This record gives sequence, C-alpha cells and structure tokens, in this order.
Amino acid sequence: MEIQSKKAAIAPEGVYIIGTYDENGQPNAMNAAWGSQSDYGEVTFFLGQHKTTDNLKKTGAFTVAFATAQTVEISDYFGIESGHHENKIEKAGIHVHKSSHVNAPIIEEYPLTLECLVTSYDDTTGILVGQIVSEQADEAILTNGKVDYDKLQPIIFDIASMSYRIIGPVVGKAFHDGLRLKKGE
Repeated sequence: MEIQSKKAAIAPEGVYIIGTYDENGQPNAMNAAWGSQSDYGEVTFFLGQHKTTDNLKKTGAFTVAFATAQTVEISDYFGIESGHHENKIEKAGIHVHKSSHVNAPIIEEYPLTLECLVTSYDDTTGILVGQIVSEQADEAILTNGKVDYDKLQPIIFDIASMSYRIIGPVVGKAFHDGLRLKKGE
C-alpha cells in the first residue's frame, strides 16, 4: 500500500523540551520533536518561529530536557500552548533554576538536561544548531555514573498515531553485533 507523502514519517522522534529566558529573565519552554545530536557535543533542531526562538536569539543559550514517561502531561502542554500567550512555566506549576553554565533555565521536573550555547540559528529555515556545554543528570537515572535509559524512561513522538511512546528494552549491542558479518564468519 502506498502512503501519501505528507503522511510519511521518519520515526521515532525524540521529545525534547527547549528552555530559554526572555529579555526580562522570564523562563519559557517548548516541546520540540524534530531534532537530534548532530555531532559530538552538538545538537540540531528544526524549530520554526516561536517565543523560544525569539528568546534564544537574544540570549545565545538554551537547555534541552529529555521528556520522560513521568513528564508526559507537562511536555505535551509545552507543545500546545504558545509562550506568546501564556506563562507556561507558571501555569504548569513547575520549578526552574538558572543553569550555572549558560543563560537558560533548568526545569527541575526533568531528570536529564543538556545546557547549550547557540552556534547558529537560521531565520529562513528555523534550523538551530547548539554546542553542548554541560549535562545535568539526576542521580536516580544513573548506573555506574552513566545515564541508564531504563531508569530515565524517555519518550518518543509517534506521528502516525499522534501519541507518545516509551523507548523499549535493549535488543542488541551497537558496533558489535554486526562484527560477525564483517569478519565473514
């Protein structure tokens, strides 16, 4: 069966919360699914024009929190309300503190957050590239000092069913499981 091109999708898409401050120091957050790590120490997002993009162009900084099974409600809210119309942080009743590395808020309800500096933002395409300066992780999601995705329970956006899903169990070891084929065994 052929699927209409506008309905075709590359999935899954991560669910990321981009945090910024405006010129008055008021925190804002938006839900962004179209983005990823684009290099070591670098993230890229396709954002368009939002209050968040207005803010990060002024401050040169932003945070990226990973949405989780425990933060679905507030994460979804950050994607349906505009920061131009509402103080989303206040309405969601969440807690923020200023990053010690960049001029952007860390939302305390999210257990994993990247602190980033703006490398570039293109007003025409809405493409944001950021340099990861630091990573903040709650001890509860760590195993042997590393982020444990089973503990984090990050969610993905399923555009086909317009739903959020949790990332599942490990099914293989990267850069290892294909070695048998490479060696020709």
